[in-house]
Formats: sequence, structure tokens, C-alpha cells
Amino acid sequence: MTDTRVRHRYATVDGRRLFYREAGDPVKPAVVLLHGFPTSSSMYRDLIPALAADHHVIAPDHLGFGLSDAPPVTEFDYTFDALADLTAALLARLGLTRYAIVVQDYGAPVGWRLLLRDPAAITAVITQNGNAYEEGLVPEFWGPVAEYWRERTPETEAGVRAALTEEAIRWQYLTGAPDPELVDPATWRRDHALVSRPGNDLAQLSLFADYATNVALYPRLHEVFRATRVPLLAVWGEHDEIFGPAGARAFATDLPDAEIHLLDGGHFLLETAAAEVAPLVLRFLAERVPA
Repeated sequence: MTDTRVRHRYATVDGRRLFYREAGDPVKPAVVLLHGFPTSSSMYRDLIPALAADHHVIAPDHLGFGLSDAPPVTEFDYTFDALADLTAALLARLGLTRYAIVVQDYGAPVGWRLLLRDPAAITAVITQNGNAYEEGLVPEFWGPVAEYWRERTPETEAGVRAALTEEAIRWQYLTGAPDPELVDPATWRRDHALVSRPGNDLAQLSLFADYATNVALYPRLHEVFRATRVPLLAVWGEHDEIFGPAGARAFATDLPDAEIHLLDGGHFLLETAAAEVAPLVLRFLAERVPA
């Protein structure tokens, strides 16, 4: 019987200490879980054991998040390219050459870069509110961010900095949740504490500014989707007010065989629907990524 217990590990990559969770048998098909803002690999805590029975699971914390190092912006240039560089180096260190990716929020642009750099390495994509189309960008949320992309001023910064408050992080967790009491308050309190570390606000602002590069990347990504026909499962919280359900449906534009499920939930769907998501992911991987 496969040991599905989760190991909590660190690796030093390019001089940066990265935390990651690992479970399952390394000889089995690999699955890499990439988390979103403002959380960490802890968002996958319920999914990892479910996947580990049949897969080798790796879930890192991006630099500046969770239990990974959080150097100041004077020591590290926080961009999605840089986060993808570190992720690729970590996976190479762990000997992963082919793997499926599970992406959510910020994990998506990191995963998209891995796909663009080496399409043959990615066996499948599972996206849980990990956006790849402009149709998925909810204007009410992204309007202030787009203003920050166009011009970084004290006024536009204030609009983005509001996302770092405990109230805003709580909103991300609870908005769209079918039963808010299912969401552990420790989630948003932990996330807020970590983004509130000295200097981390500037790192987060840098990533908000750099998010414009992700939207610019979409056309190239769609070309790779069409060229590779990578198996894709979209499991989406349909009440997400950051990445709306149109973003899930849009995958079928370039991947007609994409499997799309809109579930009753919000941005952090796994907080309330992990028991529904896990069987969908397991079946999809079993059918589309044979051992």
C-alpha cells in the first residue's frame, strides 16, 4: 500500500530556500500543485492525500509566500518569470521531467510558463480557477489592477494595496462559498499574517504590477494549447468574483476536448468542495495520463 502521508521539506534553489510538500511514490506519475495569491501549498492540504495513493505529488510554496523565503524587493525581482524559474529549478532538482500540473490563481501563470518552455514535460493540466483568457477577468476586481498596470502612482497603488488587508483576503475565501462556516478562519488569518511580514507588501505589489505580462502571454499560450492538445480539466468555483466562469468555458475555444465542471463555490473552491473535486481529478488523470 502506498504511503500517502505528507512530508514537509525544504530545498535551496539558486540561493533561495523553498518549502514544499511531498507525498506518494516517486515511481508513479507526477503531479505538481501550484498555489495562488495570497496563500501557499496549504490550500491543497485536502487534495494531496487523495492524489498520493496513485501519484507522486509535489506542492511548493512560491518565493515570498507560505514557508518559503521572502527576500525583500531589493534582493529579488518578483516577477512571474522569476517564480517559474525557481519552480522549474526545484522540479529539476527533484528529478521531475514529466508531470501534470494543478493550478489556481497565481499558480496558473507559473504553470503556463512551464508549459510554454517545455510542452513535452506537461502531461495534463488541471485548473481550479486558474485563468488563461481575458473572458475570465471579472472587471470589478481587475479594474483597479489594470489602472496600476498603466501607471504606478500613490492613488493606483492604494487600489491594489487594499487586496493585502485581512478583510480583502477574507472576502476571497468567503465570497461564493455555499456555506461560509465550512471555511476555516485560520486560512485567511494565516495568509494575512504572511503577506504582512516586513517588506512583503512590496513583493506582492510587484507581482500585481507584473500580472499584466500574464495577459500578454495568453495568445502564445492558446497557440500551444492548439498545437499540443494537452489534456485539460477545468474545475471551477462558478461564483468566483475574480476569475469568472467564462474563464473556464473559454478553454474549450482552443482545446475542444477540455473537460469543464462549474461547481457551487468561490475562488478557493477546495475549502468547501475538496470532496467533489478530488474524484474528478483522479478520474481525469486515470483516463488521460495512464501510468
